[in-house]
Amino acid sequence: MTQLGAFTGIFRDALAHLSPTNVASPGYVRYNIPRVPLDASDVGVLSTGVMTSTPIFLSAGETVTNLTFRSGATGAGTPTNWWFSLYDTSATPALLQQTADQTSTAWAANTTKTLALASPVVITKSGFYWAGINVTATTPPTLVGARFFPGLVTGERVLAQTSGSSLTATAPATIASPTALSLVPVVAAT
Repeated sequence: MTQLGAFTGIFRDALAHLSPTNVASPGYVRYNIPRVPLDASDVGVLSTGVMTSTPIFLSAGETVTNLTFRSGATGAGTPTNWWFSLYDTSATPALLQQTADQTSTAWAANTTKTLALASPVVITKSGFYWAGINVTATTPPTLVGARFFPGLVTGERVLAQTSGSSLTATAPATIASPTALSLVPVVAAT
């Protein structure tokens, strides 16, 4: 079954091809989903005060300094707290770092936001980490991403999930009791 390359043991693993870095980009860049035509460019995955996270493949030895998300057609309306976060590969993912809370900083529609983690994270083992985003606002922004159908076979990786509630300035210590989503925001780690 390796004639198709990157076979993970699951016939439909939408993340299997993401192991290599994007060689066309200058410097180090990792994406969670490929930069190809998307079937849904504006996905409304955020609920106020609830973290959305998506897996992103990172290799041992890489250093992650920033996370980048892009708003869609709706910007943040009256934000009070928003941040990005990076979680490890454990069964109950633990927080590695988060960005500074952006408080009431505006986030307009169709705008890319790159935020620095509080400290760079050196990746010690290759695997799927979790990039998280929370926006607590009257109206959270929509995000650019894609729509995927949920896993059909036991063991297929969740491509996006929500967790937590009433979140404000600080990312949760772990991703606990997640709920799977079929709308997946695109994220880049640099």
